[in-house]
Amino acid sequence: MEVKLNNIRSMNDESSKNDNHIDTRDFLIIEYPDYFEVSPDKKVKCKNLGNKFASLSTFFFDYLKEYHIPSAFFKNHEGNKLKFLNYERFPFQVKVLNTVDKRTSKIFSRKEGEHLNLPILEYHMGSCKDTLISESHVVSFDICSSEDLKLISRICSKVNVVLKSFFERRNFFLAEFCCHFGVMDDKIYLVDDFSPKSIKIIPFDTEGKWLNPYKLTTSSEIKNYTDELMNLISA
Repeated sequence: MEVKLNNIRSMNDESSKNDNHIDTRDFLIIEYPDYFEVSPDKKVKCKNLGNKFASLSTFFFDYLKEYHIPSAFFKNHEGNKLKFLNYERFPFQVKVLNTVDKRTSKIFSRKEGEHLNLPILEYHMGSCKDTLISESHVVSFDICSSEDLKLISRICSKVNVVLKSFFERRNFFLAEFCCHFGVMDDKIYLVDDFSPKSIKIIPFDTEGKWLNPYKLTTSSEIKNYTDELMNLISA
């Protein structure tokens, strides 16, 4: 089932991109604003944040294409704007967890932050706290076919392997990230999200001072974490 992009607002749309999507016949231009949404009712402004978010996404989309991961990304349009194929976005996102989060730790009596040998793929709908849904919800409500959902899961797993390796070579552990998908001409594409809102990395050496990606609340913290990611992609 096709889902109209302009009618959808996902969790990361709220925090990392402007809703002003400019449609052309073949392409979609997405603008990243200079603010970071730390909660549904709080946005923190940060100078040049949109440009940095666009640069990070450009790097990772290009990097993943080298591993033959299907992406709707076309090119960096200008500054804080990226050009994509004119896909139609699915209204759910996939959170890929490589550590035990608070909810899972309570259910399975495991230590929060414990590293996992295999990732957990969670499906989320909307931008509120209680957004977790099952694969059955996605298929039963005709949001996505079971075949496409299997493909999405495989893409997420492959992205995880590639990005985990990327960060491990730089002495960081990839705790979690989110993937968003779209469809164009019956083909599934990765369309988001490689902003600091999505990517959560933790240094292997936590003895010294480090930024907790789960507790970014000030402009300074957001800038420093974003700059840390920028430094890693240029290393």
